[in-house]
Amino acid sequence: MAMGRRVAACLAALLWLTAANAEAMETGRTIVRTQDGRTISFAVERAGNDEERMTGLMNRKALATNSGMIFDFENNSVVVMWMKNTLIPLDMLFITAEGRISGIARNAVPLSLERIAAPGPVRYVLEIKGGVAEKLGIRPGDRVEPFVPSP
Repeated sequence: MAMGRRVAACLAALLWLTAANAEAMETGRTIVRTQDGRTISFAVERAGNDEERMTGLMNRKALATNSGMIFDFENNSVVVMWMKNTLIPLDMLFITAEGRISGIARNAVPLSLERIAAPGPVRYVLEIKGGVAEKLGIRPGDRVEPFVPSP
């Protein structure tokens, strides 16, 4: 019985930390400039440290079409993502330090442990609602202003 209480306490603490982490993330905008001259703006949370990057969009039940999360790895890195505890399908835009989309993983499967690798070293990953990249015509080669902080 004591073991059950400890597990419940640990789960409660994890949920609290996840909620606290989501509230603490910096917010702003990420702007995509398509090759055909369009500008698309997303309201984003910035995952800029290991804890925020590990939590990401886990346990979120919805994501607006014009919102997402930008993962900043601080330097070009070999990046592998997954969908563990992520409840909604996502598009993942892999962005180089120079601000160019190098690849897109479309409609990543919720709750999957499949590894989703960037096509090469990237500094950023922008996660948006699944299907939005195709709907908006976002493609590799487009330019990105990864994070513009909210005033």
